Amino acid sequence: MSEKLSLPPLIMLRAFEAVARMGSMRKAADDIGVSHTVVSRHVRNLEHWLGQPLVTATPRGVVLTTQGETLFAATNRAFRIIANTTAELRPASRRAGLRIWCMPGLATRWLTPRLSQIEAAMGDVDISLRAIDRLPDFAAGEADLMIGFGSFDRLPTGAERLISPRMFPAASPAWIAQHGAPADLAELSRAPLIHEESRQQWTDWFEAMGFALRSELRGPRLWDANLGFDAALAGQGIALVTRLTAGAEIDDGRLVEILTSKVRLGGYYLLASPQRAGDAVLARFERWLEENLSLD
Repeated sequence: MSEKLSLPPLIMLRAFEAVARMGSMRKAADDIGVSHTVVSRHVRNLEHWLGQPLVTATPRGVVLTTQGETLFAATNRAFRIIANTTAELRPASRRAGLRIWCMPGLATRWLTPRLSQIEAAMGDVDISLRAIDRLPDFAAGEADLMIGFGSFDRLPTGAERLISPRMFPAASPAWIAQHGAPADLAELSRAPLIHEESRQQWTDWFEAMGFALRSELRGPRLWDANLGFDAALAGQGIALVTRLTAGAEIDDGRLVEILTSKVRLGGYYLLASPQRAGDAVLARFERWLEENLSLD
């Protein structure tokens, strides 16, 4: 008779794996479709079950302890094995499909205008594109691949680097005509800046520029880079953009680059579903990305 395994409840392990993979309680909650409170409770209960600390909360998100790193390696591997097995059991579809999840800014500003090029390159493949800023649940079959953005020092397991674009401030000609272009970093730091969910990205940009902030940054906080981009176009302030997302607007004069910089804060990466590892369709799309993404 086989010995009964002593396992913590799988719902706790699933919540912890999502937190470790996403680096955030909020993003993990979105990833597995439950509330932030539920995810936090499952992780605390798992720590109590193990008698070991697994995560530490920091201003930049969740950081794994040594014990957490060990458990994440095991749970991530186990969920991948389950995902691969269930994929093999599913009946194959007649027509190949490619479900792409992508960061909203890149999806809207760069990928969408190139959909016809993608379809031509991919051949008889059914393309589905979703603009979203969280990682898909590959085990649940939500997507085939994700084009995410983050620090290259802390990418999700299995992710491949794509491109690290230059990030620079930009504003509309109307805003500059009304307020004037900041002459230096000190003046820029006092201007109404357009932020994403927090002011961290602008703070990191000033730090990379070697400028020490002396006061709290101003400006509205919006949900994502796409909203910030639209706000800058509408003359609401100065946003951080890249040539990938704002190249056309910079070229036609709808946005103006301010205080040229060479700062690169993280970059885009490609994460494929474990169920489709080695898939020819995904390999073809990855080659298209590599051939068409370009730095400025």
